[in-house]
Parts: sequence; C-alpha cells; structure tokens
Amino acid sequence: MTNYYLMPHPPIIIPEIGKGREQEVKDTISSCEEIAKRISENEIDTVVVISPHGIIFQDAISILVDPILKGDFSSFGEQNVSLTFENDLVFAQTLSMMAKKMEVQTALINSDYAKRIGQTSKLDHGALVPLYFLNKNHNFKIVHITYGMLSNIAHYKFGMAIKEAINESKSKIAVIASGDLSHRLKKDGPYSYSEYGDLFDKKITELLVEGDTNQLLNLDCSLVKEAGECGYRSLLILAGAMDGLDYTGELLSYEGPFGVGYGVVDFSIKGKSDYSAFDKYTSKIQHAHERKLNSEIHYTSLARKSIEYYFKNDSLMPIPQDFNQELISQRKGVFVSLKQNGELRGCIGTFLPSTLNIAEEIIKNAVSAAFDDPRFSPLRLNELWDIDISVDVLETPEPTSKSDLDPKIYGVIVAKGQKRGLLLPNLDGVDTVEEQLDIALNKAGILQTEQYKIERFKVTRYKEVPNND
Repeated sequence: MTNYYLMPHPPIIIPEIGKGREQEVKDTISSCEEIAKRISENEIDTVVVISPHGIIFQDAISILVDPILKGDFSSFGEQNVSLTFENDLVFAQTLSMMAKKMEVQTALINSDYAKRIGQTSKLDHGALVPLYFLNKNHNFKIVHITYGMLSNIAHYKFGMAIKEAINESKSKIAVIASGDLSHRLKKDGPYSYSEYGDLFDKKITELLVEGDTNQLLNLDCSLVKEAGECGYRSLLILAGAMDGLDYTGELLSYEGPFGVGYGVVDFSIKGKSDYSAFDKYTSKIQHAHERKLNSEIHYTSLARKSIEYYFKNDSLMPIPQDFNQELISQRKGVFVSLKQNGELRGCIGTFLPSTLNIAEEIIKNAVSAAFDDPRFSPLRLNELWDIDISVDVLETPEPTSKSDLDPKIYGVIVAKGQKRGLLLPNLDGVDTVEEQLDIALNKAGILQTEQYKIERFKVTRYKEVPNND
C-alpha cells in the first residue's frame, strides 16, 4: 500500500511559532491533522518527504543518509520544538540506485559531507512542518529528499525511481510532496504581488483534483515563474511516483490569508492508467527537438545541431555544405543562450568575431554555452530535448554614456583596464539603466565608484519557435 499527499510547510501553523495567528489558517491545520490520522490508520512504515528547502544542487537531487535525522525550529525563534526520526537507509539506497538507472543524478548527503560544503544535514522546515503533524502518531521511518534545479522530465523520472523503489520494498510507504503554492497572492503579502499567483493556484489545484499529469508536466513555465511558488518540482516528483496509475486528488483545503497559497491534497489511486504520461511527454519533446533541428531559423537550428553533433562526436561540427550564405559571408560577435523551463541553463558568447564567419561563431559558442559555462554543470544528453535556444548576433559596439543607454534596446559593455563586463539587452528582470550597469559592473569586478568606460551595442535575437503541440 502506498499513499500520496501534498502538504504545505508554513511554520506559522505550528502553534508554538504562530502564537495564535495559526487560527487564521485553521482549515490547513485541520487538513494536516487529517492526513496524519490517515497515515496512522494505514500503519505506514516509511514516509518519503520531498522538500524544497534542503540542500539544493544545480545538477542533482539530494537524499539525506545520516542514520538519524533531526531538526528544530530555532531559525524561526522556537528552540523547544524539535523532531527526531530514524532514516530508512535501505529505501534511500535503493532509491539512489533506481535513479541512476533512470539517468537522474543524486547526491547522498551525510553530516560530514554537508559540513564540507558549508551546509547542514538537519531537517529543514519544508520537511519539519508536515512531520510535526505526523509526529503525534510517530511510528515510522522517513526518507528526506530535496529536489534540484533540473528539468521537469528529470524530476518526473526521479519520481518514477521512487515508484520502482516502492515496488522493491515490502513496507507501507507514504510519499509527501511538501510545497507551498504561489507566494504572490496579495499586494500586502510578504512577497511581490502578481496577478498570475491566483491563476497558478487555481490551475494547479484543478489539475491535481482531476489527476491530469499531462497538463501538470506541460504547465506554462512563465506561469510557474511568475507565481513565485516552491511546490511545483515537488509535485512533479510526486506525479512521477504515480506514473502509469489512474489517480484523482481530494482537495482537503486551500487557503492563502498571508499571501501564500497552502493546498492540502490526498491522492486516491483508482487503478492502472491506459498510458504513461512520461511516454507521452518524452514523445512530445522529442518531436519538438526534431522540428527545431530542421527549422528555417538557421541561427538557432545550427546551434542545436552543433550541440547534438558534439554529443555524438566529441568535436565541433563542420559547417554544412551549401549552408545559408548570410551566416558564412559575415563576421560578427554571437551569444548563444540555453534556457530550461524558462530559466537560464547556459550562455556564452563573443562581443567581437573570433572566427571566420557567423556560422562558425554559432557552432563554437553553442558548444561552449552547453558545456563550458562555469555557472552550470555541463549539459546532459537527456536535457537537449528539453531546452530552448536563442542566438544573439551583435552589432559593433560604440562608445556611449549612461544617459544614452536603454536596457531594452542596447546591450552594454563596461571596461576598466583589463576588466570587462557585458550584458545583453532586453533581459527579464532588467528594466532600468541602473540595474543593467550594476550587473555588468559586478560581472567585471568593477566598483561603481571607479571610473570606467561604457559601450553600447544592438543585437538581432533569434529564438526557436515555441512548441505549441
């Protein structure tokens, strides 16, 4: 028997922390208590908790492997509430092996390793808040997971690894996706307001109640980003753990009085599904990849072909014969950017040409963006289908002053001696000249108080056609 739940994790619902304000979310508390009751009645042996607030890696999902897992609420001003659980190390190790078979990287974290990287293996509040309610009937082990900054499909595949680990286990398992929904529901809330917050929460709860995994996987990444949530990746893992199953969700409660959405859902398995959402999604993104490879937008199709060629041959791709004359007859600087779920996954470029033509510039910089951007781990082959590529072709920079900048129209280069920083134009979240210059100066390591030179440049940006299938 396996049970599946969504639970929120606001520390304010803990009475010792809320100090009376928890009554403003009494429905959430009642629902959490109801889940605790159901887990107790089902005599669950192991609770698998997926948290957004543990140790997060760019390229891996972390699993705690200390034999005993502890945590407290001291960071929220409450020293006297602490929880201790035995770790189900057999399940954790099995899960790691299953994830490896699924080609999803995991990081096994004990206290020594956590200390070496400046972190802690203590239980975080994403796990502690749900476990606080379950702890009243404490007779189970736990497994603690923190999702990573991976693609949607990688998180879903990790959920499928959980499903395989459950199949290997003889224990009764409960899987809890810990996550709050939108943090941007109110103008007077703790986070900036967005009109997309309420839309996201309504859409998510609707999909969970209907058991619509396909739409959950294909949720508009801009809607997810604008909502300011922390539960979507947890839900993707949970959905993966139910892959191939026909399920619906019982929405026990939804509240958002503090400007953050709290949803509590109990999922019921009705039987096997007629198809796998994983197979359907991978077929879709493979089709999108093939279409983008053959796109008439030669700038982006060449960048994608270059990355695919490098995966297969471990060398740079030669320029195809009879290729687009515009790209082989001109020399310009080029930046290639990769995005995954709307978030940057790599960006490398040259502000002045360094090769014989634009085509070679794209081929070289696409591979560098995929494998050599120091901010990210190298792109994995199974991510190639799931990324979007844009190519910026730069005009020759010209000297300018701060008053003649416009971050929507011009990119900027700042320089002092050998220090140089560049920022492309029309980037999300960069709306003012001050913001543009601050970022460029920071990249260059130049202080704002120093005297520095400014250049501006225009770009022609080529984007892949969105997949609307």
